[in-house]
Amino acid sequence: MIRAITILSENFSDWETALINSAGRGYYGFETRFAAPDGRPVLSSGGMMVTPQLAIEDIQLDDLDLLMVCGGTVWRTDQAPDITGLVSSAHHRNIIVAGICDGTRVLAQAGVLDNVRHTSNSAENLAELHYRGAAYYQDVPWAVADRRVITAPGSAPVSFMAEILRELGSRDENLKTWLAMHAAEHSRTA
Repeated sequence: MIRAITILSENFSDWETALINSAGRGYYGFETRFAAPDGRPVLSSGGMMVTPQLAIEDIQLDDLDLLMVCGGTVWRTDQAPDITGLVSSAHHRNIIVAGICDGTRVLAQAGVLDNVRHTSNSAENLAELHYRGAAYYQDVPWAVADRRVITAPGSAPVSFMAEILRELGSRDENLKTWLAMHAAEHSRTA
């Protein structure tokens, strides 16, 4: 069974990791858990209150397959929890590390993006951090996967889901069906 933890923060962008958690749990049998600072409930940007299963401080990396950082405005502030050590440790243990939207900023701060192809909301979003991986930035509107690191702009939750599932070895008909279903919305001509 795949074990995944999604890190949430106050004002997290609730749509960004919803597809991967729902598809992972509902169709692939993942164990999905959520963590927040001190294990306290957090309010999403859309007003959804989430009570996490654990505190960020209590995350154990043993037997974890996937660590995701959901985006949200807090990652641009001094109120952001410092999870760079956790993210760096997960990456060094060969755990898949994924960040979407401003969650990619955490990966950059942790040094995870220094030597892998990656994306974010914009190159400027990460350049503000003076990280060492700017040469590997990909200016694309979809998720990028490279050496067990997955990044995406906040507008790309479908490709974020797909790249994570591919990295986990799920390249089956269910994945093709999910992608076709979500792509159909965008195939309509104006």
